[in-house]
Amino acid sequence: MENFAGDLEYHPRRAVLYFVLAVAAFCFRAFLPSDVQLTTVPLVFALGGIALLIKGIFLMRKSSAGLGLSDQELAELSNPANRKKLPSIVAQASHIVQDFGTGSFLLWPLLHIAGDIDKSRSDPPLFRVFLIGAVLFLVGWGVRRAFSTQEQPAPDPSGNRKGSF
Repeated sequence: MENFAGDLEYHPRRAVLYFVLAVAAFCFRAFLPSDVQLTTVPLVFALGGIALLIKGIFLMRKSSAGLGLSDQELAELSNPANRKKLPSIVAQASHIVQDFGTGSFLLWPLLHIAGDIDKSRSDPPLFRVFLIGAVLFLVGWGVRRAFSTQEQPAPDPSGNRKGSF
């Protein structure tokens, strides 16, 4: 849960990166000929762009980190030396792949709803969009997990597991 909360904390530089990538994903789909816009890859890019846009909005919202602080502590908190840095390239890329895949993985039912509204369109490839989103999500999660730098708790030398009864 701590990892999830860290993903959504206030970080405007990461938010700008997510906004740029969301616009790029939307542009990829928008500039395709209309006869291929409802194929698998453009739909994955459209739904991934929505997910990146939503994540960028969450990264732009300020948290309650400054509540209850004095004026001096607030000034120290806003000091440029205390700015958050971007994560490593591997960590950032795995976040982006995971978030991009989340769009297709979770938003694929929107394609069914859109098909019900506009009957002139052929049936979109729902299962392929869902499957590609799930694969991208799992690849991002796996890379993120493999390259995480968090230390695992050291085993107890007496052989007893901590926290067990």
